[in-house]
Amino acid sequence: MTQKEENFTSVTQHLLVAMPGLLDPHFSGTVIYIAEHSEKGAMGLVLNRVAEIDMLSLFSRIDIHTNKDFTNLLPVFLGGPIQPDRGFVLHEPVGSWNSSLKISEQLALTSSRDILEATAKGSGPEKFLVSLGYSGWGPGQLDSELIANSWLTIPMIDNDLIFDIPAEDKVAAAFRLLGFDPSNLSGLVGHA
Repeated sequence: MTQKEENFTSVTQHLLVAMPGLLDPHFSGTVIYIAEHSEKGAMGLVLNRVAEIDMLSLFSRIDIHTNKDFTNLLPVFLGGPIQPDRGFVLHEPVGSWNSSLKISEQLALTSSRDILEATAKGSGPEKFLVSLGYSGWGPGQLDSELIANSWLTIPMIDNDLIFDIPAEDKVAAAFRLLGFDPSNLSGLVGHA
């Protein structure tokens, strides 16, 4: 094992919460679920930015007919700046879909149309979050941002924050998991 491999710490299955000093317009004020993080890079979905379309509109745009009542007009999220024209579904249970990344025993990320077709018919996963685009980092890029204190990391204990908390409340909910008030954070980054 090389020195680099020994020092690598994955934040797969963690939330990233943007620190006040993170000014990048794609990520400022975001909560991101990290689906995969290795020495090759990282991938995740922004959980608190809602697109201008809802699920019913999305189904209509991609020519999927629904026989399920979407009266609550579930939101579609803006998962990040990479491939914003492509859909990604974070869901539980894992199931067996054409193109899925199994994240844990309960959670998977799927990018194939079959999951959307099943959801439109009412036979999709029990819980899901649909996102347009994703957030991605090249080799070492997220690691550098973590060292620079651009993000707070929170290990996911359960998936309630992903599926059961409204988008506008996710930042506050993430800070509650840490047990402190975000107004106590400084926008300045420093090292002792």
